[in-house]
Amino acid sequence: MQIAALVSGGVDSSVMLHLLKEQGYEPVIFYILIGMKDKEGFLDCPSEEDIEITTWLSKKYGLRMEVVTLQEEYWNSVVAYTIDSVKKGLTPNPDVMCNRMIKFGSFNDKYGKDFDAIATGHYASTQFRDGIKYLATAKDKFKDQTDFLAQITYAQLQKLMFPIGGLPKSEVRRIAAEARLPSAGRKDSQGICFLGKVNYNDFIRKYVGEKEGNIVELETGKILGKHKGYWFHTIGQRKGLGLSQGPWFVVKKDTEENVVYVSNGYDPLTQYRNSIQLKGFHFISGNPWHDLSRPADITFKIRHTPEFNKGRLVFTGSGAVIESEVPVSGVAAGQFGVVYDAAGELCYGSGEIDWQ
Repeated sequence: MQIAALVSGGVDSSVMLHLLKEQGYEPVIFYILIGMKDKEGFLDCPSEEDIEITTWLSKKYGLRMEVVTLQEEYWNSVVAYTIDSVKKGLTPNPDVMCNRMIKFGSFNDKYGKDFDAIATGHYASTQFRDGIKYLATAKDKFKDQTDFLAQITYAQLQKLMFPIGGLPKSEVRRIAAEARLPSAGRKDSQGICFLGKVNYNDFIRKYVGEKEGNIVELETGKILGKHKGYWFHTIGQRKGLGLSQGPWFVVKKDTEENVVYVSNGYDPLTQYRNSIQLKGFHFISGNPWHDLSRPADITFKIRHTPEFNKGRLVFTGSGAVIESEVPVSGVAAGQFGVVYDAAGELCYGSGEIDWQ
């Protein structure tokens, strides 16, 4: 089987490669350049060390390696999506878009189409049920990344392999140490790759700008302070508001009036919702319930956490609604509501959280 292995230089993809070799495969290593530099050199995704480690791995295992560039595609899709979402007052999820449009979209179209499979270091797995392949959760629930994969297509899923999906992170680290891989002690990457060392708010400021507006207490209508643009704030945010006598949480945004609404307290009720509206719901492997007129028992996530929430999925004329068994906090428009089976094993798909 011809396998394209997407290697970033981190410990997860390094161990993924090690396991493929142990299983007798001879994958071709691909390192994807996606970090962008604009005309002023503002954006910079450091890749030199990543490429050094990946090159070392190719020599260690005797594998062919290619460094491929998808910078233009990344800018035109993922970065543009991020900027556009922020301008609308949404909270974007670039990782979700990167997986669907770049790693398993543009990469496959340009470089991976002649391979039988694409292997990655994601913490995820796959299962077959009645002849249908499903995206399934990883053994390590704290590292599970199916929520970042919940917008991929069935055609993309058909080619995907997740060699480390059955391992806890501690075991991945142990394997890396035993194999003396240079990434064994390397910290997990944080943040959005295309920003490199650039602060997220600095990036938003450059491409969206600033516009002063009021910070208002939701319950009383009292003006508490000023902000520099609603796009710098997200639902559930606590830090960075500059308000005294807190804690204060962002609970609502008025994009037309440029107002950020906040509530006081460590756990204000205004943070919580039982009903979460989704638009553009996407099934990865088709609708498992067939009859969309009946509510379906599900588990779900609205952010990258190890916990699953229980609820029901109801389809309406305008989209889908998650009805949570217990109120959930930090429901942010623009993020994705990711839907799983009742056992929290199979990831069925996702929809973008809409304004409430």
